[in-house]
Amino acid sequence: MIQHREYQNIKITHTDRYTRPNYMMVKETWHLKCYTIIGTYCAVLFSLSLSLSHSPPPPPPPSLSLSLSLSLSVLDTTGKVLRVLVAVGKVILLLGFLYTFICSLDILSSAFQLVGGKAAGDIFQENSVLSNPLAGLVIGVLVTLLVQSSSTSSSIVVSMVSSGLLTVQLAVPIIMGTNIGTSVTNTLVAMTQAGDRRTFRRAFAGATVHDFFNWLSVLVLLPLEVATGYLYLVTKLIIDSFSIKSGEAPDLLNVITDLLTESIIQLDESVISGIATGDVEARNKSLIKKWCQTFTNTVRPKLVSPGSGNCEHLFVDVTLPDLAVGLILLAVSLLVLCSCLVLIVKLLNSMLRGQVAVVIKKILNTDFPFPFGWVTGYIAIVVGAGMTFIVQSSSVFTSAITPLVGIGVISIERAYPLSLGANIGTTTTALVAAMASPGDTLANALQIALVHFLFNISGIILWYPVPFTRIPIRLAKSLGNITASYRWFAAVYIICCFFIFPFIIFSLSLAGWQVLLSVGIPLLIMLFIIVAINILQRQQPRCLPTILRSWDFLPLWAHSLAPWDSVVALITAKSCCYCWCNSYCELAY
Repeated sequence: MIQHREYQNIKITHTDRYTRPNYMMVKETWHLKCYTIIGTYCAVLFSLSLSLSHSPPPPPPPSLSLSLSLSLSVLDTTGKVLRVLVAVGKVILLLGFLYTFICSLDILSSAFQLVGGKAAGDIFQENSVLSNPLAGLVIGVLVTLLVQSSSTSSSIVVSMVSSGLLTVQLAVPIIMGTNIGTSVTNTLVAMTQAGDRRTFRRAFAGATVHDFFNWLSVLVLLPLEVATGYLYLVTKLIIDSFSIKSGEAPDLLNVITDLLTESIIQLDESVISGIATGDVEARNKSLIKKWCQTFTNTVRPKLVSPGSGNCEHLFVDVTLPDLAVGLILLAVSLLVLCSCLVLIVKLLNSMLRGQVAVVIKKILNTDFPFPFGWVTGYIAIVVGAGMTFIVQSSSVFTSAITPLVGIGVISIERAYPLSLGANIGTTTTALVAAMASPGDTLANALQIALVHFLFNISGIILWYPVPFTRIPIRLAKSLGNITASYRWFAAVYIICCFFIFPFIIFSLSLAGWQVLLSVGIPLLIMLFIIVAINILQRQQPRCLPTILRSWDFLPLWAHSLAPWDSVVALITAKSCCYCWCNSYCELAY
């Protein structure tokens, strides 16, 4: 036991700056034997490294072109042709998996709309609740989680504003909430890479940097909007200053993906908008589109009836309720999405290997030469906005770059401006779509789209231009370190951040502003004090009293996840043992 304690006191330096060591006190003798074997093995490797360190250093690796020429020069003509065909085949497979991945996200959005679309419309219909800014924010988050599409939820808001059921001022917090809710998709995608700790650390940090940006922007801009009406007044001034005519939203990537997705399922999204605007007939309609062609009665020209041209998709003749169809599509789309993501990562790992990976990393992560290095991040923002405008979904773009961050091709510092550009790109699509509104409601619809755009621009001004203000990167890296050591904490983060906390805030806001302030202000003050103490502990510990220079005076469970990790490990071990015993008994009988 003395040797074990001495082993714990050894200072270990990690070259990986994102990895945090995790020590556990183990008293069993067989664990000590394992430590002895591992220690002997490490000592042998260390002695070998010392002996090799006296040998001359290896020659530098060849360049990309030289390595490729050497690898191809040793092959005959048939081998060279096969090598090229394999490379082309991998590229085609990668594009195919990426196409299927994007289509599965579209089907996933349709599945969520079938499961919770009508409930989302009912939530939006509670106008008395929407008058509370915090309640409106939470409703925007929850509705976007239900339909898995910020475009759908924001279009519902636009339709309510256009119909006069909701004012622009009340719709501003809801738009902020839709911005938060859309960032959960790439966080869920990062969960599929939990098999490898290093990959999961980078992927989860790259995904949650989007979350932290949205939450921090709301934390600053929502109180500012409530106090001054900043977003409403600026967008109102822009609308009044220009003469804007209505137009039509373009179809870019949807032209390609609709070939597959519309053959599987087609939805009538006007049903959700109809429920939100109080249409009684819309409540009894199915979200599954049955008729794709209509005709106008020549006797009564104002009467439009469904024609004989029914839609062509898999569920057009299915008699199942919307909930059952939604659950089927949800299970299938999740299975296809996870499978495509795993295959994409495997293909990228096989293609981006060796010097190829080094060259691509340098191209993607290198800044422009001095003094133009600061321009690189803004170009990444423009690229992210352009790519999101092409795919017409920020969730698709951020979910596509998440595995690239996980395997190390894109750094977190480069993924951050790309995510900011994705936020801008999805608002430009909404701007063009809002211009398709009728002339009498164009101003209100366009103002809501401009609120979404200005919200993200203001967030970028707050959290990007000055390196010191790029707090989302540091927070995402810290969370990535935690989830790499305790992978179960990723699920806790998603549940708390997108479900429990919004539900608590929503409940407190319904109880009245007196209850909300009496509970929220002390919690915010306590959070501010804890953050300030943590910063002083790292930067200026001498400024603190001796007892506050560390959190050791608190119980271990109050400042460390190690005890909770033991509890989770015990629960999972018992669950696995219970399942194994049940399966063994079934096989025995």
